[in-house]
Amino acid sequence: MMTIMEYHNPVLLQETVGGLNIKPDGIYVDVTFGGGGHSKEMLKRLGPNGKLFAFDQDEDALENAIDDNRFELINENFRYLKRFLRFHGVKSVDGILADLGVSSHQFDVAERGFSTRFDAELDMRMSKKNQLDAYQVVNQYNHENLTRVFLDYGELKNAPALARTIIEARMDAPVKNTEQLKTILGKYLPAHKSNKILAQIYQAIRIEVNQEMEVLKEFLEQSLEILKPGGRLSVISYHSLEDRLVKRFMRNGLFEGEPERDFYGNYSVPFKTIEKLIVPGDEEIKMNNRARSAKLRIAEKI
Repeated sequence: MMTIMEYHNPVLLQETVGGLNIKPDGIYVDVTFGGGGHSKEMLKRLGPNGKLFAFDQDEDALENAIDDNRFELINENFRYLKRFLRFHGVKSVDGILADLGVSSHQFDVAERGFSTRFDAELDMRMSKKNQLDAYQVVNQYNHENLTRVFLDYGELKNAPALARTIIEARMDAPVKNTEQLKTILGKYLPAHKSNKILAQIYQAIRIEVNQEMEVLKEFLEQSLEILKPGGRLSVISYHSLEDRLVKRFMRNGLFEGEPERDFYGNYSVPFKTIEKLIVPGDEEIKMNNRARSAKLRIAEKI
């Protein structure tokens, strides 16, 4: 397992944590602990009576637990945010931070199967407790469901053809690893943009395996429930599917449609936006390649 030193630098560290406007005696949550970079910065800003809860479903992250009596690391998916905070006697919090997507550590460990750089078994589970893995998606999904995955989560226009090619190939033998998958889909991977298309294919399968869109929706709804009035939500996303959900929810508390109007015709919304969209500068992207697609949105509960 990697130590905390081998996790990459947290993205938009000062902006994300600063956006929470941390009160020294407040209660905060980092729902994507990873290497602990954001949590460490949050603890620096908390006083002796403050409290920080962190979530991470990846067992590897437990290696990075911070020895501080103000800190509690919960080895669970953040879709269970409300449940596990209640377990610890917490009903409301002052701020929540989320750095979505796959951690640098997960990308860099070849056997996890997240990266297009390595040959690995088809896995892509963020938690080894998950029953569904990439092998099942690739080898057991029918044409309709595979097409849905590639279209909805990879935004691939040729999704039906990709699904059909995989199904034809697996009739001869199961697709067991990422190298086989690349070979099977080779005709759809022109040299000048193969990396981009492969990244979309991997992203689609990974989102399906980890139910990332459903989890994000559940998390955002629970965040609204447990944030105190004036509490802040600070979220970094890495692709347009995540960012659209976050943007819409922060704007009107819904994922679809428009909020209700009051008697005077004004929209009733639960958040006010703090600053505009924040993206990394050139210097940060040069130091941390993962930052290149990061988008930070911050909102305050009304």
